[in-house]
Amino acid sequence: MHEVLGIDYEPNTLGVMVLSHFHVAPLLRARQAGDSLAYTSLDLGLTTSAVALETPNIILPDGQRLSWEAIEDIGHNESVCFAIEDNSAIKIQFYSEFLNRFYSLMPTERAPTLLVSGISMHRIKGMDPHQDTLRKLRTIAPIDGQVLDTCTGLGYTAIEAAKTAERVITIELDPTVLEVARLNPWSRRLSGNARIQQILGDSFEEIQAFDDAAFSRIVHDPPTFSLAGDLYSGEFYRQLHRVLKRRGRLFHYIGDLDSRSGRKVVRGVVRRLQEAGFSRVVRKPGAFGLVAYK
Repeated sequence: MHEVLGIDYEPNTLGVMVLSHFHVAPLLRARQAGDSLAYTSLDLGLTTSAVALETPNIILPDGQRLSWEAIEDIGHNESVCFAIEDNSAIKIQFYSEFLNRFYSLMPTERAPTLLVSGISMHRIKGMDPHQDTLRKLRTIAPIDGQVLDTCTGLGYTAIEAAKTAERVITIELDPTVLEVARLNPWSRRLSGNARIQQILGDSFEEIQAFDDAAFSRIVHDPPTFSLAGDLYSGEFYRQLHRVLKRRGRLFHYIGDLDSRSGRKVVRGVVRRLQEAGFSRVVRKPGAFGLVAYK
């Protein structure tokens, strides 16, 4: 195990290297300088590797060769990451027939984000998605006992929560999202983690199978209201209240609470959470969400 950038990291057992425009830039600069060797990250900033530079291509540590044309193409694409397989650079971008949505892995200077039909699922202005995740979890610290993560996404919440929780149950609706996560270096600790149980299904339905007071903490980080309106419903909030322990805490991501759309969503969410039985609902503008107490 390596400790890089403050992140617990395990080498990629799949052997898939991933590049973005941030990480081909050192290669292009080294080529221009006439160097035969360059150092960059092949896992989106988690570790650094040596790459041999030749005239027609680069040689990666596993022996794969990637043409300079492919490197330049990656450099011109700022909105998507590329998996390196069979000497080719392949966009980490998928279409889901299940939900009729496009998903892609978008790079930032640190952890990448998931784009759902072009909408980022994390905050990327002034912070990266990993920092965004930490802010959310801090609002309901300490993270202990059994934790429910209603929307897996790239798995950042489940991975971080599992560091201190006894167990994390995380639910993902679309298997295509998990395919994106499988290729994301920052999501690797999602798989094979004994403290994380993954469920493929609809949170709106899956939550009904949990026992009363099963969770000490819940992180509810749904897509936007327009994409997942049922996860903002009074019926779903009543289920969240039912499965939360007494004195438990729920973090509900909303978005910018002070934006025009945020203010509109917050009013309805607060009212429905209170109607569902939560004793107190507190604004957490720094985390773009609300904390509800039982």
